[in-house]
Amino acid sequence: MSDKKTGDRMDMAVIKRIGSYLISQKVSMTLMLFSVALGTLCGVIAPALQSKAVDIIAGTREGSLFQTLGIMGAVYILYCIFRLLQGILSAGISQKLMEQLRDELFSRIIDLPVGYLDRHRHGDVMSTMTNDTENISNTLSQSLPSLISGVFTLVGTVAVMFSYCWQLTLLSCSTVLLTVWLTRTMSGRIRRHSREHLKLLGEVNSIIEEKITGFYTVSAYNRQEIVTSQFRDTSDEMTAASVKANISAGAVGPMLNAISNIGFVFIAAFGGYFAINGLITVGIISAFIVYARQFSRPINEIANIYGQLQTALASAERVFALLDQSVEDMDGETLVIDGKADVEFRNVTFSYDGTTDVLRDFDLFVPSGRKVALVGHTGSGKTTVVNLLMRFYEPQKGSILINGREISGMSRTSVRHNTSIVLQDAMLFADTVRNNLLYSNPDASMEDVKRAAAMSHCDELIDSMADGYDTVLSSAGAGISQGQKQLMTIARAFIADPAILILDEATSSVDTRTEKAVQDAMQSVMKGRTSIVIAHRLSTIRDADIIIVMDHGRIVEQGNHRELMEQKGKYYELYMSQYRGFAT
Repeated sequence: MSDKKTGDRMDMAVIKRIGSYLISQKVSMTLMLFSVALGTLCGVIAPALQSKAVDIIAGTREGSLFQTLGIMGAVYILYCIFRLLQGILSAGISQKLMEQLRDELFSRIIDLPVGYLDRHRHGDVMSTMTNDTENISNTLSQSLPSLISGVFTLVGTVAVMFSYCWQLTLLSCSTVLLTVWLTRTMSGRIRRHSREHLKLLGEVNSIIEEKITGFYTVSAYNRQEIVTSQFRDTSDEMTAASVKANISAGAVGPMLNAISNIGFVFIAAFGGYFAINGLITVGIISAFIVYARQFSRPINEIANIYGQLQTALASAERVFALLDQSVEDMDGETLVIDGKADVEFRNVTFSYDGTTDVLRDFDLFVPSGRKVALVGHTGSGKTTVVNLLMRFYEPQKGSILINGREISGMSRTSVRHNTSIVLQDAMLFADTVRNNLLYSNPDASMEDVKRAAAMSHCDELIDSMADGYDTVLSSAGAGISQGQKQLMTIARAFIADPAILILDEATSSVDTRTEKAVQDAMQSVMKGRTSIVIAHRLSTIRDADIIIVMDHGRIVEQGNHRELMEQKGKYYELYMSQYRGFAT
């Protein structure tokens, strides 16, 4: 029972929150309420005019039949016009709501901490952004006029019915109790299956996104059948959940129709008895049958879309859960680096999952203007050092300082403004080459762009493109090699002109000849800058001022290349395994 109450409270909280978005569209909502009120008025008046016409034909009432029929026809035409206006307005309201939700979601996703996207499947986040917002919009477009007009229709219809015959009105209303009981009984089942369906839909989208991104790997290892089987299994589970939700929702409508038909039998039976005894006329029985249908119509409409409403509420829960995620705190003092840029890690301990430490009591000092290389086996914590310096994550213990000031008190914006990073996975956007290079510094001149392209040895590639720097890269740089992408990202980092430069396997995808040229260019770029280089290819960091050898989150050796080779320790083993075939 407590679960039911908790679910009801959640439903009301979600409904109120959606209502706050609707209230923001005051003009459109006012117009829709106005059209619903007038449409309901026409719907209530029409049966009364029909009752009068029947009584005139039966000779129990005086009046002009043609005039009554003419007025009744005009009322029905107005009713249709107002119903059409309701649909147009509700469609506009729902689309504006979806646009607002979509904008807020995208803004929230962009500002989420890196850790959130590391922990959640990207396809599921994308599903919330697209499918869930679309589901809310479609449901509101279909159900909003029905919900509002239903309330007005119920109130107006019951009032007129009471004015004709209160006994028949009570008989008609008795079926409402059965309707409420049935609706509450089925709601939990529909909601449960809807949540499961949306969860599995997110998983299906994740599989699609992952497999399309890794299409070459799937094809190279002939995993098509296995991948297809995995997709089908998840798709079958989603289909089963969807079928269960649709069956539960679909069963509500016929059940409520049966209840409504029972109400019609009551009206016909007792109405005939009352007419025989002179309490009401045949015209009133005719009107009551129409009113009873009007009375049950909004309830049946809501029942027929009840499954959609439950699915929309489940979608809204997912949307609001994402909107309620905490964003990165961008506040803090402004970090200004004027020349000197010392970087220091003091007794830093960090864990991604809260149980296994990736760094433990880690101490590192990078003198200003020096090139420091981090080497070690995969999982030794090299990239984590960079993630903490960029404030993608915060250490559980210890402090990180730039020029003696803890960066935890500095704004993330200013820390990242003074730092440029070139990642191993080169990322280019579906935009022109020029805009991709200017991504790190939109205010840079074209002269700076061309100089950076020349220094990173991608100028010849750009000049060979059809439109040069105005060439549009589609599908994140599809059509150019990974190495060429990486050269462009290196140029992008050069344009930023940072005080601190981070290279995370920045030349891993270029050939040895290009690598040598890029290394020579990097020497001039790194001159006077604090540089942190992560490398597995040890030939790229032989000239580093300091080489830090890491193992299981700790520094086990440090020194320059010559000193570490003479020690014949961990670095010596790594170097020899690469260039003499030892320990392979």
